[in-house]
Amino acid sequence: MDGASHFRIFWSIMLPLVRPAIVTVLLFEFVAKWDDYLTPLIYLNDPNKYTLAVGLASFLKAPGLESRWDLWMAGSVLVMLPVLVLFFVAQRHFIEGISAGAVKG
Repeated sequence: MDGASHFRIFWSIMLPLVRPAIVTVLLFEFVAKWDDYLTPLIYLNDPNKYTLAVGLASFLKAPGLESRWDLWMAGSVLVMLPVLVLFFVAQRHFIEGISAGAVKG
């Protein structure tokens, strides 16, 4: 790559090598932020601004819905769907990133 700029070297050589690791970190960070319960619980006071995790937990305390486990489980499945879809979309890069440092033998 004689004569290539720094950006061209990064784009053509470095980025394809680190793409699986970047996708893996992005997936882990998305799941960590999506499932975060404690931070929004501390900062948010308005129930209209609750995140899905906090809203789902407060659903158990709603009057008349304390024993409606079927509704709570349906809500849990709906909250889990975006993470599941993202995993299947990024599965190839995710598995590549996990096995990048593995010893083959």
